[in-house]
Amino acid sequence: MPTPTTRAAQRKLWPVIGAVVLVAVLGFFGYRAIAPANAAPPATFTLLSGQKISTADLKGKVYLVNFWATSCTTCVKEMPEMVRTYDKFKGKGLEFVAVAMSYDPPMYVMNYAQTRQLPFKVAMDSDGAAAKAFGEVQLTPTTFVIDKDGHILKRYVGEPEWDALHKLLDDALAKAA
Repeated sequence: MPTPTTRAAQRKLWPVIGAVVLVAVLGFFGYRAIAPANAAPPATFTLLSGQKISTADLKGKVYLVNFWATSCTTCVKEMPEMVRTYDKFKGKGLEFVAVAMSYDPPMYVMNYAQTRQLPFKVAMDSDGAAAKAFGEVQLTPTTFVIDKDGHILKRYVGEPEWDALHKLLDDALAKAA
């Protein structure tokens, strides 16, 4: 039978054990939120034209998947640089799918894509399935760089560091050639 001293020591340990478990759980989910999966998930994107394209269709190519919204100021700020990045690398084989979040009104997305003459594929994630497949994407912009074998090389949350992104694309496209 435990002594009163042992019981008191056990009671003092429970908050410590609880804190350790809480930190472990938060650490796991925090890591999952920022760490990319090894492989791009199976996902299908519905383009503004109504055409569908999937991650399986893109296998064998280096591509970016950029989750964005017209209401996201960082997304709107980075979009001209995304266009420049696409223009710089499309001749080397880069594909690009800009995926508008489920809460983004389709008319806003279509208007934005047309008035800005976005040169890459623009998709609507009406039901949120693509964002869910890519790890429950909620923060925009979130951009994935995927190699020709379908592996996620990098996940950017927020605006990428452009020089590093361009180097990563150069390397991935050189390996794909």
